[in-house]
Amino acid sequence: MTPSTTVQFLILLLVAASVIAVLAKYLRIPYTVALVLGGLVLSLLRLPHLSPLEPSQRPNWLTPDVILILFLPALVFEGSVKLNVRDLLRDSAPLLLLANVGVLVATFVTGYLVHWVIGLPILIALLFGAVISATDPISVLAIFKDLHMDKRLSIIIEGESLLNDGTAAVLFQIVLAAIVAGHIALVRGTGEFIVAVGGGAALGSGLGLVASKITKTIDDPQVEITLTTVLAYGSYLLAYHFHLSGILATASAGLIVGNVGAKDGMSAQTRTALVSFWEYLAFVMNSLVFLLIGLEIQIDALVHSWRPVLFAIGAVLLGRAFSVYPLVTASNLFGEKIPARWQHVIVWGGLRGALALALALSLDNTFPDRSLVLDLTFGVVIFSILVQGLTIRSLLRILRLADDSYPARS
Repeated sequence: MTPSTTVQFLILLLVAASVIAVLAKYLRIPYTVALVLGGLVLSLLRLPHLSPLEPSQRPNWLTPDVILILFLPALVFEGSVKLNVRDLLRDSAPLLLLANVGVLVATFVTGYLVHWVIGLPILIALLFGAVISATDPISVLAIFKDLHMDKRLSIIIEGESLLNDGTAAVLFQIVLAAIVAGHIALVRGTGEFIVAVGGGAALGSGLGLVASKITKTIDDPQVEITLTTVLAYGSYLLAYHFHLSGILATASAGLIVGNVGAKDGMSAQTRTALVSFWEYLAFVMNSLVFLLIGLEIQIDALVHSWRPVLFAIGAVLLGRAFSVYPLVTASNLFGEKIPARWQHVIVWGGLRGALALALALSLDNTFPDRSLVLDLTFGVVIFSILVQGLTIRSLLRILRLADDSYPARS
């Protein structure tokens, strides 16, 4: 692989992403769904001028290192820097329950069902449950922007995804360590979970406050945006070094910068430039990730494993339902109620994406049942993006939660 072919590969992906974005808007389908379908079509084409997309010639960017270290910090930071902390605090009870207890419930329900139906060893089945428990709201939120939707519902879905990514990654590491040790140490595992989650959030918040103070002394959009880039990746890598949750560190840093640094230490010009920069960067990162997913789909492997993949999809949907309905019902006792119709959207809108693939791909080649875990993960991710992503708009109409005839609410 030469630098020239790598650049050609990147240019082809960006051209494809631009064309697909226009087509997706014209066809009124979620952009991420169109990207996966576009990647699948490109993988099937055998044209000379598309040779950099051939499996033997293209760089392997759909790896855990690239996804977790290059793509994920940017996507997490962009999602958190634009969220209003007051809106999150309004629904703190359901968000904390869903992002922590909900991840645990989904992992155990999914894992035990997969163990019971498919026959995977219990610890490996639980590992799969942890891999697939984190949600990716990108497709759903893209639809929300085009519809007359309640802003609070969007914030709940996006806020949960931001938080549960971190807890799912931590839980994955704990279960993986248990597989290596041969048993689960509940007390030790619980302690590690609390330290990683709480420590990551504390570290990110602290770094976010430091960065916010620095921005008050600077009045240069380029320098301040560069500082946020250093913060996004630096907080992630520093947390990773200390065995804390890098995702939660980056998310916390973004929340602090967006709600403290941007409001108190940045001019209006800088804030506009900051939002534009991170929105563009997120657009590029999402485009690359979902196109790569489409390019890497191995249809033969999924067809060969169609039965376990279908069982896994059912187990994941049941795990999601068991993690949402009871916990939201409980949170309704302590705060502003979340209607039953919204709960249906939260369940069906729990799409899976890049993090699940990154965690599954990070398993060593010698890991037992690795190929089956990868097939199940790819199958669930593809189902969630293509089937759930394409049907969420219809669900919103059936539940009378959206109306295309009105502009979206801000």
